Amino acid sequence: MSTTPPSHQTVRLAAGSHSSPDDGTCAMELASMLAGEPFSDRPLSVSPVIASFMRSYNDRVGDERRNELYAHAARAVGTRGDRGTEEQRARLCMRWARDYFDPPPLHVRVLHRLLRWQAHDLDGVYAARAAVAASDRENTHRLALALIDQLVALDGDDGDERQLVQAGLTGASTDGSYAARSSLHQTSSRARRSATPTNG
Repeated sequence: MSTTPPSHQTVRLAAGSHSSPDDGTCAMELASMLAGEPFSDRPLSVSPVIASFMRSYNDRVGDERRNELYAHAARAVGTRGDRGTEEQRARLCMRWARDYFDPPPLHVRVLHRLLRWQAHDLDGVYAARAAVAASDRENTHRLALALIDQLVALDGDDGDERQLVQAGLTGASTDGSYAARSSLHQTSSRARRSATPTNG
């Protein structure tokens, strides 16, 4: 009996990277499907900073909140920008993390400090890891979805960055202290696969 291959409408969002949609998809693998690209958690049409934030956040939230990334994966398609735009997005991630969250674990901070010079997308991981370390999951999730919307909206205008920070990222804090300084970059698909829960 034949079965219908999974499509972007029927896939199940799951933690980690996957060899095919049959095994599930993370938010960025879904974006690659929506963009008509080869199946990958690093779609060429998506901003590297947005992609890194969404990969890391996708892998560390529960199933219910992960499913709410579906629409944001679609919005991320076509966001890859020039160097200036990606630098703005990276700065916004860092400012957001510092304004709303306590620092993530020490090993995350150390790796971020060592590897950040390699690419701006590390700051997206920084922000995601600071967020998932917070105890107020509900408020954190609202803030995370709002951040993705702000990152998508940036188009390379420095004035836009300032306005988005002032207008779009205000609200309640999650954990009392607002100093987050670093995060972990997952540098290979192998690293993500090793972190994938065995129960899917």
